Amino acid sequence: MIFEKTPVVGAFVIRLEPRGDSRGFFARSFCRREFDEHGLNPEVTQCNLSQNGEAGTLRGMHYQRPPHDEAKLVRCTRGALWDVALDLRPDSPSYLGSYGIELTPDNRLALYVPEGCAHGYQTLVPDTEAFYLVSSSYAAEAAGGVRWDDPAFGLEWPDTAERVLSEQDRAWPDYTRVDTPS
Repeated sequence: MIFEKTPVVGAFVIRLEPRGDSRGFFARSFCRREFDEHGLNPEVTQCNLSQNGEAGTLRGMHYQRPPHDEAKLVRCTRGALWDVALDLRPDSPSYLGSYGIELTPDNRLALYVPEGCAHGYQTLVPDTEAFYLVSSSYAAEAAGGVRWDDPAFGLEWPDTAERVLSEQDRAWPDYTRVDTPS
C-alpha cells in the first residue's frame, strides 16, 4: 500500500500496489503492520456498507465523541463518490481544514479518516456503495455531526441539480467549538 498525506493531519489517501500476472492482480487493501508503521489506528471493530440509490445523496458530516471516537477507512465498491474528512480537533494544525477526493472502484483509492474528524460523502452517480472499516463500535449517545454546508468550513462539494439528505443532516446547527468530537 502507498500512504499519501493529505492537508488534514493524520488523514491519508491509500493507494493499492497491485502485483499482477496473466490472471489479474493481487493487492493488500489493509495491513495492521503498515497502519502501525504510519501511525494510523489499525483497530477494526466494525465494517459498514452503505448503498445509495440516487446521485447527489449526501451523508455527513458525522463523528463520534470520545470514548467512542472512530477512525475510518473508506472505499467505494460501486458507482462513484466524493469523500470528505473535516478536522474538528482544536489542537490540530489543520483544525477546521478539510480534504475531499473522488473514490471509485476503478481508481481503487481509499481515504483514511482519523479520530476527531467528521466524515461524509456525496454520491456522484446512481447506485453507489461505500464500504468502510471502523475502529470503534457505533454508540448512539456519542454520535454527533456538523452541517455539510456550514459556512464555518467552506466545504467544497461537487455541483448537483439536487441533493438527497436526511432530515438530521439538514438540521445540524451552526458549528461552535463546543461541538468538537474531542
